[in-house]
Amino acid sequence: MRKFMARRATVRAATVAFASTVLLTPLLSTATADPVSPDQLAAENLPPELVTAIQRDLKMTPAEYLDRAAQAQQLRDYAKTFRSQRPDDFAGAWLGTDGKPVMAVTSLDAAKIAAADGYQTHLAPISADKLETSADQLNMWITSLPHDLSSAVNSVAIDFLNSQLVLSVANTPAGHLLNLPTLIANIKVMLSPDSGGPVERRPMGGDTYITAPTPLSDSALRSVDVCSFGFNSVDSAGNALNISAGHCNPNVEKGTSADVYIPNVKNLVSSPKAGSFVSSNLGGSSALDYSVIKLNDDAVRAGMDQPNVRGANGTTLTITGVADPITGAPVCKSGQSSTFTCGFVVADRVETQLFTAEGQSKTVRGFASSACTLGGDSGGAIVTGTLALGITSGSNAADAPNCNEANTQLAQYGGTASLGIPVRAILSEIDANSGGGVGSGIQVRTRSNA
Repeated sequence: MRKFMARRATVRAATVAFASTVLLTPLLSTATADPVSPDQLAAENLPPELVTAIQRDLKMTPAEYLDRAAQAQQLRDYAKTFRSQRPDDFAGAWLGTDGKPVMAVTSLDAAKIAAADGYQTHLAPISADKLETSADQLNMWITSLPHDLSSAVNSVAIDFLNSQLVLSVANTPAGHLLNLPTLIANIKVMLSPDSGGPVERRPMGGDTYITAPTPLSDSALRSVDVCSFGFNSVDSAGNALNISAGHCNPNVEKGTSADVYIPNVKNLVSSPKAGSFVSSNLGGSSALDYSVIKLNDDAVRAGMDQPNVRGANGTTLTITGVADPITGAPVCKSGQSSTFTCGFVVADRVETQLFTAEGQSKTVRGFASSACTLGGDSGGAIVTGTLALGITSGSNAADAPNCNEANTQLAQYGGTASLGIPVRAILSEIDANSGGGVGSGIQVRTRSNA
């Protein structure tokens, strides 16, 4: 029996050491907005294991969790429109610790408009556009560094609440040698554990798949890679697809496909094939980390044409729509060994480096959450309420044996952190790059296949 070896690429999620400051900024104004709830399951229809995770990790009732998830999406829609109309005035948006939506603006006139629309307001010194420009400049500088220095940078996050960039640097000699460029202002440096390097992966139960650069029957094969299925999807031609992480495709750098199998841990060679990667992306111009798996008939007959993600003890959660990340929104992720775990979005734009086995650096962009994610969960589903939010790309707890130990070991650094890739951005890019073929018009399944 072959051993489950380390992933060929290691993604390091942002540390959430800044979460306590991100979510506790004093708020101005007192107006609140009534949430308009997207279509979601009723609280009584959530899986019992998910209810347990919500109460344990978020200290919320299921109804509060669903309401806050819906409120986050209402805020996201309002902020998107506000920003398009007043780009110089928009400085960010988030949910406060009390669940109330907040709009950050750079002028009193803009604050009056947001307050009149029912939102709390926060005056900020710099617009979101300028912060994002600074983040782009900083990432360009990081990628120009020698490998031994650039590898010390874990992530760059935009902290809209404090109008600054948060640079997570490994607490190593190389990390201490970094001299930040003086042209970029408003940078806060956070030291984090020395992360990266090989991570031992292990299967996570029903949501786990294995893959390899060659068929499992290849006598020269010495290891397999372990990841998790994300959201079941379908394109305009009716192809049954699944969205997972790009770095899970062992041939992503070669631009070729690889097969995906349901692991038979007693005899890996006999693991049944579930499908193949038909497209993958890692970094590049979009900075996304995703793959598309075309599922075969056996996988479809097994139920992968359903709008479900698997959680603890085989229970499933029905997906009812798609959402966007926003700071303060509650999230939960699926995982068989780690069960359902929940947290909050602590930064809705984070950029981190991924180093391949060949030593190549890839910039990956997504959002950071405080949900605990263990090894093998790459590509797995992240939800807010019952809406598809993103897929797991990396974690600072990937090599921990369980979430209790991860929380203990990482407490001094702000706790566990996971990097998610927004599913709406993934869907848009898959469709745009499909050329009218597989993936054209792709949508996350929100209803059972007829």
